Amino acid sequence: MPLSRRFFRKRPASKSPRARGVGTNAPSWGVIALFILPAFLLYTVFMIWPLVQSFYFSFFEFKGLARGSFVGLQNFRELFTRYPLNEQLPRAFLHNVYFFVGTMLVQNTLGLFFAKLLYNQRFGKRFFQTVYTMPYLISALVVGYLWSLMLNPLFGPVNRILKAVGLGAWARPWLGDPATALPSIILANAWQWMGFPMLLFSAGLANIGEDLREAARIDGATRWRLFWHIELPLLLPVIGIVTVLTFIGNFNVFGIVWAMGGVNGEPAGSTDVLGLVFYRTAFRGGVDAFGLASALAVLMFIFIFGVSMIMVNLFRRWEENLR
Repeated sequence: MPLSRRFFRKRPASKSPRARGVGTNAPSWGVIALFILPAFLLYTVFMIWPLVQSFYFSFFEFKGLARGSFVGLQNFRELFTRYPLNEQLPRAFLHNVYFFVGTMLVQNTLGLFFAKLLYNQRFGKRFFQTVYTMPYLISALVVGYLWSLMLNPLFGPVNRILKAVGLGAWARPWLGDPATALPSIILANAWQWMGFPMLLFSAGLANIGEDLREAARIDGATRWRLFWHIELPLLLPVIGIVTVLTFIGNFNVFGIVWAMGGVNGEPAGSTDVLGLVFYRTAFRGGVDAFGLASALAVLMFIFIFGVSMIMVNLFRRWEENLR
C-alpha cells in the first residue's frame, strides 16, 4: 500500500466518551476502582467496621473484654440510670450544645468576616490566608497545651498583658474558674479552626458573579446592603456546609478539651463533654464498661447523624425558596 494511502486511510471511530467515563482520555472503570480501593478499605476498616461492632456490642454484657450474654437495651437504660453517668451525660450534652453555639458565633462569624476582608484585598491575600489556616493543621492536643500555658495564671502571657495595659482586674485563672473554663476552651478551639470556614466562605464569595455586584452598585446599594441582600443569600449553600461540619465536629470534640480541662472535665466538671464521658466510661468505668461505652457511642452516632440530616434538608429547602 502506498504511503500516502496508508497515511490518509480512514481510521476507526473512537469510542464514545460515555463508555470510558469522564472525557475521551479517561481511564477505564477498572483502573478507577483500583485507585479508589485502598481508600475504601481504610475507611471500612477504621470507620465502618468499628461502628458496626459498637452497635453489635451495645446489646451484650461484658466482663472486661470477654463478651457475655445478650442483654438487649439494658446498656442503654443504665446510661441514664446508673450513677454517675445519669448526672454526667446531661451536663456533658449541654456543654456540647454550648460548644456548638459558641463556635458558630465566634469561629464562623470571624471566618466570614476575614473572608470578606481578604476578598477585597489585593496585596498579601495568599499570605494572610496561609497564616489564618495554619493553626488547624496543628494537632488539637498541641494547641490545647499551648493555650494552657498562655492562660496560666502564674506565668501565662495573657494575664501579664492584661496587667501591663492596666486591666489587671480582668486577670484570673481562666482554666481554674468554672465560669471561664469552658468559654476559654471554646475560644481556643475557634482560634484553631477559624481558617477552615474562612476558606469555604472565600470560595463562595469568589463564585458570585461580578455582574450581580456591579448591578447592585449601579442601583445605589451600599457595601452593607450589597453584602446583606446579595452576597449573604448566595452564600447559603456554604453556610449550610459550614454549619453541618461545625455541628459534627463540636459534638465529637475531645482532644482540645482533654488537653485544657483534663479527662474529668475540670474544674468541677465545667468542661465535661460527651467525648470525655465516653473515654472515662470505656477505660475507667469498670469491668462491664465496654457494653456501656458501645451504647453511648451508638447514641452519639444516631443523634449526630439524625440532626445533621435534618440540617441538610432545612438548608436545602431554604436554598430552593431563594431561587
